Amino acid sequence: MTSTATQTYSYTNTDVEAVVRRITADLVMIAISSGAETEETARKWAHDIELLAKNGYLKTVDVTLLSYGVEKQAVRYSVDETGGLSNDRPGNARWPKVTGAVLRIVLSYTSAYTQSAREKMADRMKTGWSPSYADTSHSTLSKSGGREYSSNNFGMQREDYC
Repeated sequence: MTSTATQTYSYTNTDVEAVVRRITADLVMIAISSGAETEETARKWAHDIELLAKNGYLKTVDVTLLSYGVEKQAVRYSVDETGGLSNDRPGNARWPKVTGAVLRIVLSYTSAYTQSAREKMADRMKTGWSPSYADTSHSTLSKSGGREYSSNNFGMQREDYC
């Protein structure tokens, strides 16, 4: 005898908005505490992250603090649609001020983000994203915990590196 089971996960735009609010708080804290970027820029990044997530195009967001090209701290957010994440509060995202500070943000996309989808989204994005070949493995840093942000079946898992 055989049996099959189908499991479906669903979430709404409101769920994505709730999760991205937490990521926005992190991005603003990172930008301001590191002094490497403005709050306005962090909010533009968050806008685009939300837009991509709502359309099913976002896979990961990687933010790295660099000092003269050397990694000092990083965080990676990975989309999770299984509904298995907890819902932590944002925080623990204060980063040090370093000389020559630059914040690098790299987005990775799902296979659904085709050239056609990119063209349709282009006028709605607030940041001019370009291809990146940056190494985001953070091999010079150590993984140091993280947080989980979720609402119903949409979530993002945060991994911290320092």
